[in-house]
Amino acid sequence: MSAEREFATEPGVGSASSLDPSARLDAGSTSLDAGSPSGSGLDRAALLALQRHVVETLARLDRTPCSEGEREAAHWLAARLSAIGGVEVALEDEHSWGTFPPTSTGLGVLGVAGALLALAGRRVLGALLALGAFAGIVDEAHNGPRIVRRLVRRRKDTVNVVARAGDPDAEHTLVVHVHHDAPQTGLVFDQTLQRRVHELAPGLLEKFKQPLPQWWVGLAGPLSTFLGALSRRPRLVKAGLAVGTLGTLLIADVWRSETVPGANDNLSGVAVLVGLAELLRERPVPGLRVLLVSCGAEETLQDGIRAFLARHRDELDPARTAFVNLDTVGSPRLLLLEGEGPIRMEDYRAPWLRELIALHAERLGTPLLRGYRARASTDSVIPSRAGYPTAALVSVCDWLSPANYHLPSDVPANLNYETVARTTHLVHELAGSLPAALAEAR
Repeated sequence: MSAEREFATEPGVGSASSLDPSARLDAGSTSLDAGSPSGSGLDRAALLALQRHVVETLARLDRTPCSEGEREAAHWLAARLSAIGGVEVALEDEHSWGTFPPTSTGLGVLGVAGALLALAGRRVLGALLALGAFAGIVDEAHNGPRIVRRLVRRRKDTVNVVARAGDPDAEHTLVVHVHHDAPQTGLVFDQTLQRRVHELAPGLLEKFKQPLPQWWVGLAGPLSTFLGALSRRPRLVKAGLAVGTLGTLLIADVWRSETVPGANDNLSGVAVLVGLAELLRERPVPGLRVLLVSCGAEETLQDGIRAFLARHRDELDPARTAFVNLDTVGSPRLLLLEGEGPIRMEDYRAPWLRELIALHAERLGTPLLRGYRARASTDSVIPSRAGYPTAALVSVCDWLSPANYHLPSDVPANLNYETVARTTHLVHELAGSLPAALAEAR
């Protein structure tokens, strides 16, 4: 792994001056220039202005995973965080293998080839190719060892931002993590049908606590081919060919599509990170070390957070550390996930942490949806699997999808900044009670 670097602004690279200076607010309102000292008196209006500035500034960059734009965003964020008193910031270069659609498309093609071979009479070879495609998709989607991408993809670089606040010698640690890269769009992310169902039958979607498992479209093709080839059932193989072709075309469409501005996914989380750093400066939490982490390469399916945990595992005791992931918190309705599972559902470790967050949300008067699980992978699953108490805050609109999720309309003007601000205060309140809660959980 590459060495950690303490942050220092480099002229013209990642500094505030490399972005449009006209986006800066007047220093008198609050200090939002990445290179200027932090302001004081972060009231509601100042917090909203701060977070709007963060989103609007970084949304101009093409933050495709492992791109120069992603790196520039990381440098700008590091500069902004380092301007806050008591915050130490480091940039950590890590390895990644780039966006997931190329690998997934290749695996889909492999499954289609298996179906064609099986239909041509080469059942054993067709079954083996289909089985390989199935296993490869599971490895990719469910955060396995990533054998295929490591074998066939060219290694790239991403960068994580790691800021340290609070008491550096504290016994307990809160890791608040987000991601600063942005996703690609595609037809598979269209919300028209889901929105139409909500309009025709308001409240119907709320009865379902998790969406359909989209990754199973990709798995159904090779699985059907494999079973059909073994059982000598051509119709099952033909079904595998049809479904596999559809799934492959959908993921190839994502591969060819543009990277969206990503205001909600996930500059909303980045904005919370900056706001939280300011709140911690004004209202420190005794006895708690806070790591404010913004990962790159989340949209590769978690390369950034995997690298962070590999680097920092030795200093983060699972009995004294909690992780809170903030991902797409700019929709109207804040939601606390119970777990996630693209292939197989996994609830996050330590339910007490979710209950503690819900308690603080109630005390703050912050509406919080509960009982829902995600079918997309997030950075939350990595620390949860490693044994850490883990919680994930996301947000949705009325049809229970993140607003403008992976769509070109995910721009700063469509962000719900009130939800972003409420999330900031909620995490700050959680931090205040976390040392006692971690001690009790032991």
